[in-house]
Amino acid sequence: MIQPRSIFEKIWNSHVIREMGDGVFLLYVDRHIIQESASGQAFDGLRRASRSVRRPDLTFGVTDHIVSTRPGRTVDSNPEGRELITLMERNCSEHGIELFDLADARQGIEHVVAPELGLITPGMTVVCADSHTPTNGALGAYAWGFGTSDVEHVLATQTVLQRKPKALRVTFAGRLGKDVCAKDLILYLIGKEGTQAARGYAIEYCGPVIRAMSMEGRMTICNMSIEFGGRAGMIGPDDTTYEYIAGRDYAPKGAHWQAALDQWRTLNTDEQALFDKEIRVNCSEIAPQVTWGTTPGDVVGIDENIPDPVLIGDPVRRAMAEQALHYIGLKPNQPLEGIPINVAFIGSCTNSRLSDLQAAAAIVKGRKVAKGVRALVVPGSTSVKRAAEALGLNKVFLDAGFDWREAGCSMCLGINDDQVAPGERCMATSNRNFEHRQGPNSRTHLASPASVAAAAVTGVITDVRKLAHA
Repeated sequence: MIQPRSIFEKIWNSHVIREMGDGVFLLYVDRHIIQESASGQAFDGLRRASRSVRRPDLTFGVTDHIVSTRPGRTVDSNPEGRELITLMERNCSEHGIELFDLADARQGIEHVVAPELGLITPGMTVVCADSHTPTNGALGAYAWGFGTSDVEHVLATQTVLQRKPKALRVTFAGRLGKDVCAKDLILYLIGKEGTQAARGYAIEYCGPVIRAMSMEGRMTICNMSIEFGGRAGMIGPDDTTYEYIAGRDYAPKGAHWQAALDQWRTLNTDEQALFDKEIRVNCSEIAPQVTWGTTPGDVVGIDENIPDPVLIGDPVRRAMAEQALHYIGLKPNQPLEGIPINVAFIGSCTNSRLSDLQAAAAIVKGRKVAKGVRALVVPGSTSVKRAAEALGLNKVFLDAGFDWREAGCSMCLGINDDQVAPGERCMATSNRNFEHRQGPNSRTHLASPASVAAAAVTGVITDVRKLAHA
């Protein structure tokens, strides 16, 4: 009798080449995504060892982190990034790797571009030197981020060494409340369980709320698996997944499509599969979420007050909370709603897809950006930008006073020319609110696209439920 298995077990077992001992395995890699800020050293290593890229056809390059997103941008628009961008172009050309660069109509953030081009399909192993690679797990893939030494190893061998993680299942049950979305769910989970709750685990997200969610919402959930402490996050494929993949540029076609479907349908977790850990979330009790500190776990509902560190029993966690409030410039028991902001950023690999922009535009339409607020929308890919413009979303944002930008990582991580000034407070749809993340001494509050849009037009952190149907 075959033992019931999870989707993670099925993918893992089918990709193990060899057990190396001490819990470490050699895995085959189906898809390798590289980007300009974390690949140069790996290619240098190949040259020193006189090695070539083993499977250039399974490796794809994207320029996204350091690029400028200003309208009309070129490679020279961000002088500090020019060297790495041109190095990326040279390395990909030399090794025959397809590159989606600034001249390519498919350019964008790697974790947006890969799914929308059909590069990721169920059952794959996917790696990239970026911690938000688990985004791709929404398509039923085992996807994770790693370091530069691993990049070189995969380029040379199409394999990677990894210690097998444990299995965690998170079930989202109940029903979503008014104006609550995927970003609120994952922030709530991290706040409730902690930023290290999934450390050492591969996570499977499931439940009726997940099954009712769009692919783009599922990507938002999986995107922040690393903020939850997980190695990877994934969702079993279903008809929503197959409909999303069908017809995309790199997706299987013709007879290959039916064969792929037959295989993908065998991947879902068996009913009696066992997990090392289980978490259940009642979505009915979740309000729109906003972070108040300097980790994604520092988060409460918009209708709640900032916690008082004095009430935290763990002295280490209490000290961290006190430091977070000092850095963010807020006080214990202060209401989140009504705190003034300086910047509103809608973008990043977490929330820059078409549905994210539509949710924000629904709040913005007919309103104006508040005086003194800088607001910008950065589509996750050039394809998203074109689709949004075809729907007139760019006009909605521009009429309101937003900047409408080109595709790229932008203000999410502050290593390009989009940054938050010291001391300024930013509402952002990105995934991290660490100290100095969006620029030196910048202050970041994470929230959903609709919540960020609400703050942009009111000038303060706002309960989006008060604007959504006004």
